[in-house]
Amino acid sequence: MLSLPSLHAALAIMVATLMFAAFASNRFKVEIISLMTIGAIALMLYLIPLPQTNPKDGLALAFGGFGHTALVTICALMVMGRGLVVTGALEPAARALGSVFRVNTHVGLLVTLVLAMFASMVVNDTPVLVLLIPVMVQLAAGGAMPASKTLIPLNAAILIGGMATTIGTSTNLLVVSIAADLGMQELPIFHFTPIVLTAALVCLPYIWLVMPRLLPDNSPEAGHEPRKFIATLRVGTGSSWLERAYDDFKDKLPETFAFLREPRTLQPGQRLAAVATADGLREAARKLGATAAPRWLIERLGKESAATGEDLVEAEMAISGDSRLVGRTLQTAGIRGVAVLGVAQAPSRGFAAPREMSAEARLAEGDILLVLGRESALQEFAQNDALLMLDGARPLPRRRKAWTAILIMGTAVLLASLGIVPIAISALAGAVAMFVTGCVHFDKVGRALSAKVIVLVAASIAIGRLIADSGAAQWLGEILAFGMSGLAPPFVLALIMLFVTLLTNFASNATAAAVGTPIAFSLAGQLGLEVEPLVLAVLFGCNLCYATPIAYQTNMLIMAEGDYRFNDYLKTGIPLVLLMVASLSVVLSITYGL
Repeated sequence: MLSLPSLHAALAIMVATLMFAAFASNRFKVEIISLMTIGAIALMLYLIPLPQTNPKDGLALAFGGFGHTALVTICALMVMGRGLVVTGALEPAARALGSVFRVNTHVGLLVTLVLAMFASMVVNDTPVLVLLIPVMVQLAAGGAMPASKTLIPLNAAILIGGMATTIGTSTNLLVVSIAADLGMQELPIFHFTPIVLTAALVCLPYIWLVMPRLLPDNSPEAGHEPRKFIATLRVGTGSSWLERAYDDFKDKLPETFAFLREPRTLQPGQRLAAVATADGLREAARKLGATAAPRWLIERLGKESAATGEDLVEAEMAISGDSRLVGRTLQTAGIRGVAVLGVAQAPSRGFAAPREMSAEARLAEGDILLVLGRESALQEFAQNDALLMLDGARPLPRRRKAWTAILIMGTAVLLASLGIVPIAISALAGAVAMFVTGCVHFDKVGRALSAKVIVLVAASIAIGRLIADSGAAQWLGEILAFGMSGLAPPFVLALIMLFVTLLTNFASNATAAAVGTPIAFSLAGQLGLEVEPLVLAVLFGCNLCYATPIAYQTNMLIMAEGDYRFNDYLKTGIPLVLLMVASLSVVLSITYGL
């Protein structure tokens, strides 16, 4: 006979349900819902404390997420990821994958998904994702698929790879350890890998081809034609294409770049007129060994940046009607302290004759300048010359720190992967090292962190502890056991997986493992089934955390970069959960002859 849940268990289920409904409605910001959830838990446990606790213990449970190691880990990983981006450390990897994406975006995504899946079999999920997030963001900035269309599929592939071995995630190790303590033989590392890979083959087409179509394009430029600048490239003496015909290198140039007059060959000191987006201009200059401003000026700005510690920044500035630059050329304007890389000409007004399409033409009101300089110099230039600085200023990578950032990230990942220290310690040490070495400036750390993710992590930790400590998870497990009598083994496996998936998506992986594994042993005895497939159903269910951003820390890591909403996880994650449950249940039943 089933008993009713305790008061605290019922309240925990109610709070979790209301939080889920609020997230799914998209009527309120994630931050507001998360803070309201924490406040509701704190008030509830202060007025009605859990058995054998006092009101202050309830407050500690509600607000403990802000000091939890999971939150510290996520913030530290964000800082390290920022370090890889601002130093340009991942540009070679991004270019290598970018070449595959340029051949075919779908092939590029498939290659990335497969590589990530196999990597996460032997390396913890979180470091693999941390290494790939900035690569995918950089690829998106270079014209590949938007990050919002690739990060959720990438995360799903990594999570599937992580469930394929006993060392893939810490949750797998926890389930195997609990099962061994209860009397089951300890499983080898690759014992159930074929089962997971078979299910992955079934689900990969959905992750690869369908998921991106279900996700929005959240890139800042979505729906807008990128601004194009007219520029003059100065070819350097170190270009690898000197004395080569134009046909030899034209296919190497970005699609967003074009010469106004195609050169026959490339010569040192040659000045080439071009039109391109800011990214296209930057990439073409790199490949041609050229600069969009005099080389001596670029070198001087670099020395000033190194001496002052200020980053070089690219910014777009609009010329106002009362600017002294109106009617002058870049050569006669007497611009100091910054370098103008290109000009986006405003349309001619009234009956005015069209201007020459050249970076050396006279400037007019409404023109947009692409300017490079230190942030303080840019602000002084804008103020002195009546320019309006537009949104979207972009710091240039501090490439001299690239190998330092790679070494820091590699060391942190290696230490965590080998189990020498927990990921929380290695990530925090890596974040501190990024600050100390100057890879990330401490006053710019706010750009690496997301307030939305921080409060969401804290709320998910609080709700997970409440569900576990109130007895709600145990009560739900009893309902599951009661309803399984008489079911065929494949359905038993599917229901166990769905139950554990529900716990892992709304409580935590650890809670799901701690509650689900003993239930699997109990059900095996009651239903006369072998215990190992039921334990594996629990292990797989703990990893099916695709449906909510609060289910796993990797889900939260991609939330800010992809600018995702709660519904994006639901819309793409629920079908994947159902596909994986169906595939794994069938393959488990066949493998164990159930």
